[in-house]
Amino acid sequence: MVALSPEYRASALAALAGAELDVLVVGGGVVGAGCALDATTRGLSTGLVEARDFASGTSSRSSKLIHGGLRYLEMLDFALVREALRERGLLLTRLAPHLVRPVRFLYPLLHHGWERVYAGSGVTLYDTMALGGGLPHHRNLTRRGALRECPALKKDALVGALQYYDAQVDDARHTMFLARTAAAYGAHVASRTKVVGFLREGERVTGVRVQDLEHDKTFEVRAQQVINATGVWTDDTQALIGERGQFHVRASKGIHLVIPRDRIQSRTGLILRTEKSVLFVIPWGRHWIIGTTDTDWTLDKAHPAASSTDIDYLLEHVNSVLSTPLSRADVQGVYAGLRPLLSGESESTSKLSREHTVASPVPGLVVVAGGKYTTYRVMARDAVDACVHGLGRSVPASCTHDVPLLGAEGYPALWNRRRVLAAESGLHVARVEHLLGRYGTLVTEVLDLIRADSALGAPVEGADDYLRAELVYAASHEGARHLEDLLTRRTRISIETFDRGVAAAPVAAELVAGVLGWTPAQTEREIEHYRLRVEAERRSQEQLDDETADAARLGAPEVVPLRP
Repeated sequence: MVALSPEYRASALAALAGAELDVLVVGGGVVGAGCALDATTRGLSTGLVEARDFASGTSSRSSKLIHGGLRYLEMLDFALVREALRERGLLLTRLAPHLVRPVRFLYPLLHHGWERVYAGSGVTLYDTMALGGGLPHHRNLTRRGALRECPALKKDALVGALQYYDAQVDDARHTMFLARTAAAYGAHVASRTKVVGFLREGERVTGVRVQDLEHDKTFEVRAQQVINATGVWTDDTQALIGERGQFHVRASKGIHLVIPRDRIQSRTGLILRTEKSVLFVIPWGRHWIIGTTDTDWTLDKAHPAASSTDIDYLLEHVNSVLSTPLSRADVQGVYAGLRPLLSGESESTSKLSREHTVASPVPGLVVVAGGKYTTYRVMARDAVDACVHGLGRSVPASCTHDVPLLGAEGYPALWNRRRVLAAESGLHVARVEHLLGRYGTLVTEVLDLIRADSALGAPVEGADDYLRAELVYAASHEGARHLEDLLTRRTRISIETFDRGVAAAPVAAELVAGVLGWTPAQTEREIEHYRLRVEAERRSQEQLDDETADAARLGAPEVVPLRP
C-alpha cells in the first residue's frame, strides 16, 4: 500500500521534475485530488502539486456534509440536487463507506397544515431523487415525537417536525484519502509545492514552475495538460499567466462552532431556517457542529477569520429554539472557510451558483471552479474530459464511479469483526470503532504500529479521543509535514479541545520529530508556530468585523521557518 511518507515525497518530486506528464493538477483540495485520481485511473501519467497541505483550504473547513442540499430544491435547481444525491449514494455504498456515514436531521415545523404539506413535499421529492441511495425515507413527527428525539428544543419552537437522512464526512481526511488513492494508482502527489509561474511555448501552456517550500528549491514540471483546481485561488493562479479566464470566482465565508455533545440534549441533528439561508446543528462524535454563515470575504484567502459578530449570529439563531441557551463558554472550537462561488449572477453570496464550470482559456490549460464538496467527483471527471480533448488521443472514459478509496474495500466485513480486532489489539471496542471510522481497512497499519510499540496505544495527552499511534501514522503514511497538519486536518484536535490543541502540540511534535527528521530547534519552531496561530485565531474571534478579525493582521505566522 502506498504511504505518503517523507521518502515518497522525495521520489514524487523527482518524478515531477523528470519526464513530461500527460496531466498536472494544481491544487490539493477535494476537486484537485479528485482530478488526480480520475486522470491516473484512466491510464494518464499524472502529477498533483499543492502549495500548503492537502485540504488546507476550503476542503477542510466545510459543514462536513455529503448532501443534495434541500435549499436548492426551493431554488428549483433540481439537476444539482439529483446529481449530488447520486454522488451521496456512491460515497455511502461504494466509494468511501468508511469515511461517509448517515446522519439524521430534524426540521421543526412552525405552522400547522400548510407548512407540513409544503416542506413534506420537498423532502418527499428529495427522498425520491435519492432512490437506491442507501438511506431510509423521511418520517413525520408530532411535537411530542420531535421532543422525544430532541428534548433540547423549546416546546413553543415547533408544532411538529420532519425527520430525514443525509450523510456526513470528515472532509480533510476524505480529501487526503483521495490524494493517497491517486498515489496508489501511480500519480505523483506532493504537498508544500507552490506553483510560482507557468511554462509556455507561444500561446500554449506546457507546464509550471514549482517551489518546494520545504527546501526552498524551484524546479519545472512539464505536462501536456495543466488543470487549475485551486478553488478560491482560481483567479490568483490565472493571473500567473496573465489570464483571468472566462469566469470569476468569488469567496464566501462560512464559519462553524464546535460545541460539546452534552450541551444539547438530542439524538438527531437539526436544520433550521434563518432569514438568509439555513442553519445546521450536526452530530460530530462527542461534539456538535453549528453552522454556517454566508458573507463576502475579500481579505487574506489563506486565513479566513471568524469575528465576534459571526459567533454571536450563530449562537443567537440556535438559541432561538433551545430551551437551555448556549453561551460563549460552551464554544469549544471555531473554524472558518471560504466557498468558491461563480460570480456574476447576484450581489448576494447566498444566491450565487453552486454549479461548476470547466473552461480552457488557452491551449494546454483547463480551469475547473465552483461546485460543492459533494459533487467533487463529477467536477473532476469533467475537468479530465476537457484535458482528454486537449490531448487529442483516445483515452478511456472516467471510471472513478467504480474505484473505492483506500480503506473501503472489505470495510463492512472488518467492521463486523471490530470486537475481534479489539481483543487482538488490547484496545477497547470503542477505540477500534473510532479507528475504523478514520482508516477503514487501513486500520491494520495503525494497529501494527501499536503492536511494535505498545506506548503508541495510549491516548494523546491533552486530546484523549486520539491515540498516539494516529499522530505517528499521519506523519509516516498520510503526508502530514507540520504540526498544524497533524492537529488541524489529520486529526481534529484543534477544534475539539477547549485549548485548541495547545497542550497536545508538544506531545505531537515529540512523537513525529523522528519520522519527519526534525532537529530539536525545528521541533520548538513547530510548537511555537502552532501556538501563535491559535493565539491569532482567538484574537480574531474577539473582533467585531472581518477587517479587524483578519488573522493575518493579528500576528499569525504564514509558514513554519525552513529548516537551516
